[in-house]
Amino acid sequence: MKKTLTLVTLTLLFGIFCLVQAFAQTKVKLIKIDGSSTVFPITEAIAEEFQKRYADIKVMVGISGTGGGFKKFCRGETDISDASRPIKSKEVELCKDSGIEYIELPVAYDGLAVVVNPNNDWLDYLTVAELRRIWEPASQGVITKWNQVRPSFPNKEIRLFGAGTDSGTFDYFTEVICGKSGASRGDYTASEDDNILVEGVANDSYALGYFGLAYYEANKEKLKIVPIDDEDDTNGTGPIIPNLETVRNGTYQPLSRPIFIYVSVKSAQQDEIKKFVEFYLKEAKNLVGEIGYIPLRDEAYQTALERFRKDTTGSVFGGEGAQIGIKMEELLSKDR
Repeated sequence: MKKTLTLVTLTLLFGIFCLVQAFAQTKVKLIKIDGSSTVFPITEAIAEEFQKRYADIKVMVGISGTGGGFKKFCRGETDISDASRPIKSKEVELCKDSGIEYIELPVAYDGLAVVVNPNNDWLDYLTVAELRRIWEPASQGVITKWNQVRPSFPNKEIRLFGAGTDSGTFDYFTEVICGKSGASRGDYTASEDDNILVEGVANDSYALGYFGLAYYEANKEKLKIVPIDDEDDTNGTGPIIPNLETVRNGTYQPLSRPIFIYVSVKSAQQDEIKKFVEFYLKEAKNLVGEIGYIPLRDEAYQTALERFRKDTTGSVFGGEGAQIGIKMEELLSKDR
């Protein structure tokens, strides 16, 4: 009887050993991504398609804003960082201090949409100067009603919705509208989650907000887009509505921008990361347009792919602020 139990026990142990070995061999590999809520829909769509092809690789995509994403990335907590602006000098230093090298890869163009509630029947456009008057720090507690922006507007309180301070959208908007990254009034509803901003504007007749164009495209029935006039006829005449053509050709200024992913050089040595990033750059042109963004030209994706394969580190933007109005192909050609 004892011999029989021993044999059964040995058989069970051997079976467990085989299962453990089999699990080890088929263990799911994990790719960790975090960062921009603007880039999130693109990365999420790419991840879904990628995982259909590679069932043994799990891609986790988080949203903590561009700044929050870079903090995690530069601490070595993530493999890839979604970013709706170029990496800042202080983030470059943070990565350097942690020994994190990175490859900067553009994935799409995006326009920032300025929106109001559909019940707003008095606002047909805004100028950049009027946007600055609404959003600059000096306007906090001072510019509180619509008719202070333009006398023909109603004597009603403006309720503002915009990107949170950890968002790359916040950095970009404040730089090009208020003249300095981070320069903004603080008395507004802020969030790194653009869906919260969409709902805020959609539920308030006197609201004004800004966020990535893709979130407007996904919520057209809830919002009214505001054409923007930069009062510079070199970019186009009069107020311009952001769309595929005006963002790509640079006439929607100054609220057009490239958006990125940043890949850790250390992570890029892993086979699953290589597969994912190459898949991303090859498939982005097909998926980007479907979810409301503007794809780069084929040659720009090819150049980005070459940057990745050559481990070309650093930022084409020099680690500080976006270069407004410059074409993506011009930026990437610097590394050729």
